[in-house]
Amino acid sequence: MKIGLIAGGGQFPLLFTQKAIQKGYDVVTVGFNSETDKTLVDQVTHFKWLYLGQVSKLVKYFKQHGVFEAVMLGTISKTNIFKDIRPDLKALAFIAKTGLTHDDTLLSSFANLLSKEGIEIKPSTFLLPELISKRGCWTKKTPDKAEKKDIYQGWKIAKEIGRLDIGQCIVISNGTVLAVEAIDGTDATIKRGAGIAAGNGAVVVKLSKPGQDLRFDLPSSGCATIRTMVESGATVLALEADLSIAFDREEMIRLADRHGISIIALTHEDIP
Repeated sequence: MKIGLIAGGGQFPLLFTQKAIQKGYDVVTVGFNSETDKTLVDQVTHFKWLYLGQVSKLVKYFKQHGVFEAVMLGTISKTNIFKDIRPDLKALAFIAKTGLTHDDTLLSSFANLLSKEGIEIKPSTFLLPELISKRGCWTKKTPDKAEKKDIYQGWKIAKEIGRLDIGQCIVISNGTVLAVEAIDGTDATIKRGAGIAAGNGAVVVKLSKPGQDLRFDLPSSGCATIRTMVESGATVLALEADLSIAFDREEMIRLADRHGISIIALTHEDIP
């Protein structure tokens, strides 16, 4: 069995590769300069470095290795889209045809392009369902009444931000939005927002976008998220159950418990 891996940054591609190999897959991987973890090269049999925008080379490489199914995993720094991209003719034609810049629409259109080339993109969690966030409070500390109020208000605002395809995360405290995720990413958003709260507590709400395409870009969190919250003084992390993923969940919970942080995963049915 063969599976293609279009690997961005972070640990998701590494975890996927380990699980895929355990299940008997031959992982044919494409990585991007300045994004993909270099240790991935030694874990797979077939690996090719590309620059963002080299679509023709990606398609040709997968076809050469008989890849008909693939996943798109990991982060792509949005700032690199502006400074480290080398679009080929196929990419330029794709951009001209779609005229799109929004994340989800662009990714969906790219997946459709690959589908026309005979390469189907599968959901990002199809081999790692254990990463999906489960409903409930994960930590010893539960959000208090004021924090719950912020979660509920923040949830509605975060969904609207997601609908506009701006970001997936906001920071809120006492009913006031302190920071909205943009091109700088979640950790920077937490630092900006919790910094404004100046140690008085802040709630981080990170949700999927309305109509989220499960094949890619599910909101993710992990130990690095909790460390950033500790450094910044944020006290609650609210996630969306079933539509987000968490890395190293047990260690993430231990770290949160050690620092008195609440982690809670909710669904839209929990929001009044």
